[in-house]
Amino acid sequence: MVESFTLPLRPPPEQNERPDTLPVEIAQINNQWGSFREVNEEILRAKIAEEEKRHGTQQDEEMGEAEPEAGELDATERREQLYKRRHEITQFAIKSHQETMLALDFISLLLSKHAPRQAETSMSPLLKQLAPLGSLDSDMVNPPPRSESAIKDISTVSRGWRIQNFNAASNKLLSAATRLNGEIESETRYWNEVLTVKDKGWKVCRHPRERQALAVQYGFMEATPIFRDRGLASLRRAKDGSLILDKGLLPTGARHVRVRVKQGEQIFESSQPPGSGLSDADPIEHRILQARDSVFEEELFHELVREARSMAGCSVTTRQNLIRIPVSEEIEILLDLVDADTHGVVLEQDQAQPDSRLADGLAHAIRILLCFAHRQNLRRRTQLPRPLTTTRPTTPEYYLLRPALAYLQHLSHVRWLQSYLTDIYSVLRSAGLDMPEWTSNQYASWKLSPTSPPPASLEALVETFLRPIESVFTGKLLTSRGSFTVAIRTNLSSPPFGTHYEVSVKLPTIPDLKSPGRLGLKDEVEAAITHLLLLDVVSTISSKTRSATDNGHGTVASKEQSWDAIYPHLGELVLPNANPEKHKKMKVTLSRHGMTLTTYVVNSIDGIGRGAWELRSHKAAAHLCRFPPPSGGTLDDQEYSSAMDFVVAEGSDERP
Repeated sequence: MVESFTLPLRPPPEQNERPDTLPVEIAQINNQWGSFREVNEEILRAKIAEEEKRHGTQQDEEMGEAEPEAGELDATERREQLYKRRHEITQFAIKSHQETMLALDFISLLLSKHAPRQAETSMSPLLKQLAPLGSLDSDMVNPPPRSESAIKDISTVSRGWRIQNFNAASNKLLSAATRLNGEIESETRYWNEVLTVKDKGWKVCRHPRERQALAVQYGFMEATPIFRDRGLASLRRAKDGSLILDKGLLPTGARHVRVRVKQGEQIFESSQPPGSGLSDADPIEHRILQARDSVFEEELFHELVREARSMAGCSVTTRQNLIRIPVSEEIEILLDLVDADTHGVVLEQDQAQPDSRLADGLAHAIRILLCFAHRQNLRRRTQLPRPLTTTRPTTPEYYLLRPALAYLQHLSHVRWLQSYLTDIYSVLRSAGLDMPEWTSNQYASWKLSPTSPPPASLEALVETFLRPIESVFTGKLLTSRGSFTVAIRTNLSSPPFGTHYEVSVKLPTIPDLKSPGRLGLKDEVEAAITHLLLLDVVSTISSKTRSATDNGHGTVASKEQSWDAIYPHLGELVLPNANPEKHKKMKVTLSRHGMTLTTYVVNSIDGIGRGAWELRSHKAAAHLCRFPPPSGGTLDDQEYSSAMDFVVAEGSDERP
């Protein structure tokens, strides 16, 4: 039968026959009375008196012997006694500290056998020098025999601890394996998407500021530094392994430059670029494209604003986020940077309208010119650098608005000249004059001749559009070998700026006629061409009536005479008469709206001067012929189907 094992719950009381030491007494006083600062002789005596009064007993003899009256000790003895007690307290504290440090060093040295790093942190420097780590060990010598039940309990407990530790290790390994599988799947998906981005042609590199992160370069390396640095985004990994494009300072949505053409009260807007309204479910390539397009559009608008500020002389104005470019009296271009989700002014006309196509064309043109500027930067960067100087070279503005504005201005001038020539030629044809067709070679500077070689590269093709624009209009006159040429040149890249007209005329019947040369105003060009056509009409009337009066045998009819152009620059012809009182004069007036022929009788005309010698006769009424004939006109306006009929009739008229 196994002997019972009893374990006391309380330690047996020890009888301390030795008197308490000073530290023990101090501790007892602290527990009973509190701090020494609050205990003095008066409080103690008052406390003793109170206890004597309460219990009616006398003071204990031992307390009386140990504590004599205050009067029995003088001040010197009390001070010495106080210093002695304080010295004992100090020595006790020092001794306790030394014993504690020795015990700590002993335990640390003992533990250094099994846990050297943890034990080394609590060892004193002297012990580290004297004894190496692990030099002290402990072992049980002659342990007391254990009972079978104790051995069985220890074995059971040990087995339980081992099973519990194995289960915990197994759970940790399973969780680690699960987490590792998830990490492998995430890393596999991440690198697959990175390779997909690289296979699409994007440049993947290490981030310059985060060496442990990858980045994709979607910006343009030849852009200005402020936008070149923003064209780099980190490729971060989400929890599921998908790519996250960290665009940094870029806005979350897409932005683009909107082009609007305002003609009168109607506004035609350019089409929006694709890529707006992307979500997180879209492929990473679409988001990279959106980020690239946003950076490109912001740089485009930035360069447009820079160029617009230098074009204030062309009436270009900038207001916050808007650029206003007046092209003509009726057409104005508006440029602004808007979000892709922002719906601007709705198109008021169908996309097939010319002005809506003009907005689209202008939107594509400024983007092509910005890409061309990037190519030019790359070409300059690959060439030999310039010599170093103290002055820093300035970065000129890109030519984005100037070519587009030059084209629009040139288009406006070409349309005006076409409209003018169409109107005035319609007037001449309505008068029965067989005017030859005028021809136009629009944008002749952009057209390549069949013999010229094609441009070697795309840059050479774009450079042709940056040159001055020229269009040529030519026309033949009624007079033989008579012609005129109008060349329209527009240049906004180099002086002289603006649009100029080069007008050259050829009229053999008037040898003193000179070409006007370069003209800058539409009114001057209109006046020059109108005057030339007026001279042509006057010369034609003079030559036709002279040939009409000839009967083919060298003789002239008696009642028909020819009109003489005495003042062709004024459109005046004279039909001489034997009677000075019956000279007939014809006045020809020509404009783009109509032609008028007026005849009347004059007196005392000398054929040289005008003024007092030319007096209109009051005996005969004036005859008027207007082309095109007005609706509801007089009888004279509708008598003649052509101007030559009126001229011949007036030349053979015998009316006074």
